[in-house]
Amino acid sequence: MRLVVVGNGMAGSRLVSEVRARDPRIDVTVLGAETCPPYNRVLLSNVLAGNTRPEQVRLLDPSWYGTHRVRAVFGSPVELIDRDTRTVLTADGRREPYDVLVLATGSEAVVPPIPGVERAIPFRTLGDCRRILAAAERSRRAVVIGGGLLGVEAARGLAGRGLPVTLLHLAGHLMERQLDVEAGEVLGETLAGLGVETRTGVAAEAVLEEGVRLAGGELVEGDLVVLACGVRPVTGLAADAGLEVRRGVVVDDELRTDDPAIFAIGECAEHDGTVYGLVAPAWEQAAVAAAVITGGKLLYRGSRLVTRLKATSVELAAMGETQLTEEHAEVVRFSHRARGTYRKLVIRDGRLVGAILLGESDAVGTLTQLFDRGGPVPGDRAGLLFPGLSAAPVADSPTLMPDAAKVCQCNNVTKGEIRACWEAGARDVPGIAAGTRATTGCGSCRDAVAGLVGWLCEQEGVPA
Repeated sequence: MRLVVVGNGMAGSRLVSEVRARDPRIDVTVLGAETCPPYNRVLLSNVLAGNTRPEQVRLLDPSWYGTHRVRAVFGSPVELIDRDTRTVLTADGRREPYDVLVLATGSEAVVPPIPGVERAIPFRTLGDCRRILAAAERSRRAVVIGGGLLGVEAARGLAGRGLPVTLLHLAGHLMERQLDVEAGEVLGETLAGLGVETRTGVAAEAVLEEGVRLAGGELVEGDLVVLACGVRPVTGLAADAGLEVRRGVVVDDELRTDDPAIFAIGECAEHDGTVYGLVAPAWEQAAVAAAVITGGKLLYRGSRLVTRLKATSVELAAMGETQLTEEHAEVVRFSHRARGTYRKLVIRDGRLVGAILLGESDAVGTLTQLFDRGGPVPGDRAGLLFPGLSAAPVADSPTLMPDAAKVCQCNNVTKGEIRACWEAGARDVPGIAAGTRATTGCGSCRDAVAGLVGWLCEQEGVPA
């Protein structure tokens, strides 16, 4: 079988590694538009903030491809899919025949059609990140356009480098897809204490040399302008090939398009009416597609989304249906704005269907497990929001966590898998990461994994 993968980002590189782990015989070629090896896009905000070096976000070392007999071509975007001859054509004239084709083309930054926008730098790729860092060295003030997840992370990262930052957002509050109004306001107040001025309900009209002009004529000064206006799936290749495309490339439960020889995964794929923009669904889809391609039986039934903000000194997790009100669900909330704390539970039919946790909280692990597994919510609602006040031990204690409890959301790694890896000889977090991939996504589970390793070592009297 000749497998060709178009796209070597987080979804494409994961699919290639999953296929090779299942079947060493398949002929695999991966074609990437970017000139560098695949990297963890989730951690680019850490690079921007200076907490992580660019080389530390690499997903696969270039030597991996030769060792695993995978042909990898970097800087070779695909321009055409010829479904009649089952061949793809690249911009540099390469023709690659396929028996199975996987589209992992990802998404691209939305660039608003306003005058002077070419002066701004999108925040999407590693190349963009390097351009922003170079510009920041010679800038006095920064403006970030877009107050979604990436915009907040970019603004916090630049502020952490000592630049005064103004964050502009069209909607009435920050991260409106994940947060309700009050949570968005509390987040804005938290950012203000970290050097980020937030302006919501404003529209950028033009990018000038001296900053951004708003609708109405006001000038927001800044010699560095960063765009974080959202992303859109890259679907042109699929559409030109005659595949069904709505918002994304339409796929079924096996991640096949309407051409059974072509699959689509990650941010370019639309499953059951949903396009997922987070890493965990992309990696879940890669595992399903790899299983199907190598002759296995596995179906994708959708993903339960947990969003984690990766910004220094800002703790935020949001999951599920956070916008529901008391008319449609039981809502339990606590707000202490002076301390930047906001916690909200959304419960329907005795199940947790949504939650927001802003500010430092030891409830994240328990609530994530409840949400992910769809289990019944305990009667002590206050104990869920404030585990330390409850007389009962918390569910995410290593002693009480069931082996099926998911510790790493990005890679779908359970406590049982971490225990098994530890029993096989891994005695630290890097060892667990190498054996299970836990902590290699957004990295927010690192403390939990370290805690489990420490607990296992303590239980067995083994030096950590």
